[in-house]
Amino acid sequence: MPDLATAEPLPATTAPLGPCPNCRRAGQESVYKAVNSKRPVNLDLSTIHFPLPALTSITHRITGVILFVGLIFAFWALGKSLSSPAGFDAVSNALANNILAKFIAWGLLSALAFHFVAGIKHLLMDADIGVTLEGGVQKAQITVVVSAVLIILAGVWVW
Repeated sequence: MPDLATAEPLPATTAPLGPCPNCRRAGQESVYKAVNSKRPVNLDLSTIHFPLPALTSITHRITGVILFVGLIFAFWALGKSLSSPAGFDAVSNALANNILAKFIAWGLLSALAFHFVAGIKHLLMDADIGVTLEGGVQKAQITVVVSAVLIILAGVWVW
C-alpha cells in the first residue's frame, strides 16, 4: 500500500471547464461536466431497442395490470351468471354470440397465459436457474413460444 504522505499529486488538467451556472463551490464544475457528459442526449423511446428478456419482463407487468382490470369484467360475469338462470343464459349468450365479449374473454385468457408462463420464468430466476445472459435470452424465447401456443389455443377455444 503506497504511503499517502509521499505520494505524488495527480497532474492538473489544462482543459478549461467553463462556467457552471448551478455551481456554488469551487471544484463543482468538474463534477457537473462529468455527470452532464454521461447523460443521454435524446430520450426518444422509439430509438431504444430493448433485449428480449427486458421485453418479456415489461410485458409480464403489463399483463398483470390487464388481469387486474379484467377482474372487473370477470367478476361481473360470474356474479351475473350465478344470480339466476336468466343471468346465466345472458352471460352464456353474450360469450357465444357477441364479438366484443369473445374478444374480451380471449384477451383475458391471453394475458393470463403470458402472465403465468412469465411468472414461472421469474420463479426460475428467483431459484437461481438460468441467471446467465444466455440463460435469460433462452428463457425469454421459451416464454414467448409457449405463450404464443397457449394464446392460439385460447383463441381456438373462445372462437
